[in-house]
Order: sequence, then structure tokens, then C-alpha cells
Amino acid sequence: MNPQAKLIFITSLLLGTTITISSNHWVMAWTGLEINTLAILPLISKSHHPRAIEAATKYFLVQATASTLVLFSSMTNAWYTGQWDITQLTHPASSLILTAAISMKLGLVPFHFWFPEVLQGSPLITGLLLSTAMKFPPITLLYMTSLSLNPTLLTTLAVLSVAMGGWMGLNQTQVRKIMAFSSIAHLGWMAIILIYYPKLTLLNFYLYAMMTAAVFLTLNSMKVLNLSTLMTAWTKAPALSTILLLTLLSLAGLPPLTGFLPKWLIIQELTKQDMAPAAIIISLLSLLGLFFYLRLAYCATITLPPHTTNHMKQWRTNKPVSPSIAILTTLSIMLLPTSPMLTTII
Repeated sequence: MNPQAKLIFITSLLLGTTITISSNHWVMAWTGLEINTLAILPLISKSHHPRAIEAATKYFLVQATASTLVLFSSMTNAWYTGQWDITQLTHPASSLILTAAISMKLGLVPFHFWFPEVLQGSPLITGLLLSTAMKFPPITLLYMTSLSLNPTLLTTLAVLSVAMGGWMGLNQTQVRKIMAFSSIAHLGWMAIILIYYPKLTLLNFYLYAMMTAAVFLTLNSMKVLNLSTLMTAWTKAPALSTILLLTLLSLAGLPPLTGFLPKWLIIQELTKQDMAPAAIIISLLSLLGLFFYLRLAYCATITLPPHTTNHMKQWRTNKPVSPSIAILTTLSIMLLPTSPMLTTII
């Protein structure tokens, strides 16, 4: 892709995100979402492969539908209350429609079917943008309207997302699809706590984005797209494979890594809100996700290619690990001791 074109698309992504997260008026928020959608489409379809074109088409249709629903819910609210302010979404029908629209934008169950397919058809770096940066504007809209949303509906969507994200990721062999189901499960954790402690949702998102960025950048450096390639990666890049192992275990939420921090705080807050059954259910369901993270980690570090006489040695490069991967990995595995400081900040 032409560097000037890529610069324009990345700038448009930043512009769209900034407009949405800084707006008070529904029409401005909708405009930002539309700019975001139009800017990411060329990045998804840049390889001109039929799979990439299909992914871009699916993404466009789903996001256009969700944006229409966002506009419809805000217009319904303005019709009944005369308010276009994002924080004044008081009409029950409007808040239900908005929850459905944002769930569609984020890929929460039952509106999740597009996300694994789109991620599978995109390059790894575009997949990283779809999993992190493109989720930020919808989450900020949920954050701003959190007081008006239906707790029962959001809790149901969240539990279903954690269940489906873990369950459907079990039999996947494509790394991008596994990361898509991982994203759906993490969004469930964010959605369940949104109404009771919105800042915890944002903290969870920031930590999730950081760990996912570390995983995607490592996979991109190793040029890994499926499990069979991952199995032979140890001989080529032992350092990157070790980094991948640690960041995957952190994404799974195992102590003493960073990924344990948001899960721990969310379970603690749910227990305070007399929602211990919901906390127990999502904790048990996250074990499904743990299985496929361990499977990925096992393939990355423990399986070795067969050492037969006619086995050709992999070309091993001494290329140093990228500084961005090193920094993100360090943060992904070492932030748990700072949890007292983080809890005082939020």
C-alpha cells in the first residue's frame, strides 16, 4: 500500500476515535464512528485477496447496521426527551437499542459472528487495530451511558460472551480466529462490570489492549498465522516464543501476571454488589479460554519439529527483539504489584 494512503487512513482512524470519545452530542459521536469504519476498510482489504474483500464487506455491512441503530436510538431519545446529550439517554427503548448497536460494534454475543471471520481475512497488524483501537470508541459510548443501561441485559450478554468466546475458541487452528474469540471473552468481562464500576471497564480494556498488542506484534515478527507454523517457531525465534508464552498466560489471567489484575478486581467488585453467582459463573467459564491459551503456549514452546536425518534446519536469524514488543511484554507480565496504586487511581 502507498505510504501516503496509509498515513491518511491512520490519521483518519485517530481523528474518528478522537471525535467520538470527546463528543457530547450523539451526531458527532456517530460521525466519528463512521470515519473510523471508512478508514479501516482499505486496511482490511489491502491484500486484494478474495478472503480480504469478503472480510471488508462483512465489516462494512455490520458496522453500517450498528451505526444506523446508534443514530436511531439517539433520535428516539431526542424525540421523547428533547435531549441530544450522550449522558442524557433516559428513554428505556433507546437504551435497549443502543445496547444492541454497541454490542454489534464490539462483537458481543449474540452479535459476534462477524468478528472471527473479519479478523481471519485481515493482516495481523490490521487485526490488532480491529481488536483494540476500533473497540475503544464504542466502549467510551457505553461508559458515558452506563447509568442508563439495563443491568440484567448487560450481565446476560457478558456471561454469554465469556461462554461463547471460550467454547468456540477450543477447536480453532487459525491463530487470528483464536485471538478473535479471546477478544469476545474479554469483552464479556468488561461488559459485566460496566454498570457497577465503569472505570474498572476502562482499566480492563487498557490492560487487554496492551497484552493483545504484545501478542499480535510477536506473531507478526514470527510470521505465524496457524498452529502448525507456530509449532516450528521455537527453532527460529526462541526469544519471541518465550515472550509469546508469557503474554498468552497473562491474557489467560494467571497470577502473578498482569492479566490477573482486572479479573481479580472485577470478581471483588461483583461480590461487593451481591453478584457472587455471576462472578462464579464467569470465573468458571474463563477456564475454557485458559485451555486454548495453554494450547497456543504449548505449541509455541514445548512442541519441537521431528529431528530426522532429512529434516532441514530452519534458518535462524539473530535479529533483535523489537523495543515495542519488549516494552509491551514487560508491562504485560509485571504490573500486578502496582495494583494498590491502580486501585487508588481508579
